[in-house]
Amino acid sequence: MIVKRGSTTFLKVIIFLAGIAVLALCIWLPEIAVRDAKVHPDTAYFLIPFLVCAYGFCIAFSVALYQAYKLLTYIEKNNAFSELSLKSLKIIKKCAFTVIFLILLAIVSLRVLAKVTDSDDAAGPTSLCLMGILATSIIAAIVDALQKPLKNAPDIKNE
Repeated sequence: MIVKRGSTTFLKVIIFLAGIAVLALCIWLPEIAVRDAKVHPDTAYFLIPFLVCAYGFCIAFSVALYQAYKLLTYIEKNNAFSELSLKSLKIIKKCAFTVIFLILLAIVSLRVLAKVTDSDDAAGPTSLCLMGILATSIIAAIVDALQKPLKNAPDIKNE
């Protein structure tokens, strides 16, 4: 199976750009938190769960991006059906479940914050979080679907 380098190179560039965006978000998060704490000093203690969720999301997403980059490298070297590819897919799936858990934690924090401050404006961010869960679930399902043929690949090669 010969893979054209152009498509994998394009995907690697996209992964690299996404990684830069995540790094920029990590650098920008403390500034946002300090600004929000100054504007709303009575709810500043709720920034800690949001920062934990945001940095956890960034770490899990970065690990998944790195594993996707490695997977593309394996595909370029015609090692798509190897144990290394299967290991990368497993790590990507674990990262997806970690992201889903952190988004759920963020939804709970939003709901608690809305109850404490007697505010009903948590519906918009909650719906965005649910869309993120849907997108991440789709990615986890795709990775799971890719894992099944790879688990049987060594059996195919031996026959």
